[in-house]
Amino acid sequence: MLGKYIGLMEPGWRLVFPIIQTYRKVDLRVKAVDVPNQEAITKDNISVAVNAVIYYKVKEADKVVLEVENFTYAISQMAQTTMRNAVGQVDLDELLSQRDRVSENIRKIIDAATDPWGIKVDNVELKDIVLPEEMKRIIGKQAEAEREKRAIIIKAEGEVIAAKNMAKAAETLSAANGALHLRTLQSINDISSDQSNTIVFAVPLEVLRAFEGMDKKR
Repeated sequence: MLGKYIGLMEPGWRLVFPIIQTYRKVDLRVKAVDVPNQEAITKDNISVAVNAVIYYKVKEADKVVLEVENFTYAISQMAQTTMRNAVGQVDLDELLSQRDRVSENIRKIIDAATDPWGIKVDNVELKDIVLPEEMKRIIGKQAEAEREKRAIIIKAEGEVIAAKNMAKAAETLSAANGALHLRTLQSINDISSDQSNTIVFAVPLEVLRAFEGMDKKR
């Protein structure tokens, strides 16, 4: 009334005298503010473009009107500054892999700053993190090198397992008399199923020595 705040209007009919009295309607539902792309530098000096969306609601309508002129614009400006500062405190890997934690840090800062305005910030979501083209190529090469590294490790582990199995099989065959010859015959049988194969017989040294002993006896 005449520039003086007299209180909140409860639901229902109210009599308002023009010129003498004015009122302002405040929506208490959850609202979303889209924060446009912000250029920021990460802790490891990499330039990124980040945008976000903020979900908030008015919890004290009188403060929203009395403490800040345009609370929607004020929240947007506060979010832009806070987002740039939050990105500057983390490395690029942390920003990409722990986006939820970074978003929560931004939410806490904005919520504390807007509390005197009667606003409650429910959630902050980082939508897009845009990297320079050069950095995208570097990350792609790094991912490819990591895949090759894993493939080499898996192949080496497989060779180790195969060598252990072969050593165990050789030990088993050498321990049983005639097992090696039976295995040789089985291999020859498997190979002979294909007529295009050429078979080279490997005669054990013990057989040759046996023939030498027969010659000496004669």
